[in-house]
Amino acid sequence: MEQLRYFEDYEVGAQRLTTGRTITETDFIVHAGHTGDFFPHHMDAEFAKTTPFGQRIAHGTMVFSIGIGLTASVINPAAFSYGYDRLRFIRPVFIGDTIHTRVTIHLKEDDPKRAEVGRVVERTEVINQKGEVVLAADHIHIVERRPRAA
Repeated sequence: MEQLRYFEDYEVGAQRLTTGRTITETDFIVHAGHTGDFFPHHMDAEFAKTTPFGQRIAHGTMVFSIGIGLTASVINPAAFSYGYDRLRFIRPVFIGDTIHTRVTIHLKEDDPKRAEVGRVVERTEVINQKGEVVLAADHIHIVERRPRAA
């Protein structure tokens, strides 16, 4: 779906919550294959039993990828991603956990390089089925300002 939103249309504090996604063993295997990260914390069930978590934990980068992917439901032709700041892996995610992503407009500011756009910072929090935040990051968008009437 496409929805045109200009910088002026964003309101600090506005939130949205995505649908859920249950993490599977297949996710672990596919992500390890894509990234080359076959560390035993993710792939070796017997080794993982000896860790403080007692079971395999999801790759942080996988949780980030899936969590951000859940937010990609609307295309705004007046905005593009400038990147992510403050990425933190707060709690482990396990096979069978269901995650959702909560997006909150955290900040709006002028772009220091371009007057025709502003920056919108979304606080992105991936939440498990218990309501615990497992991952957090700030997603920075460059967003066009509303065109001025002639």
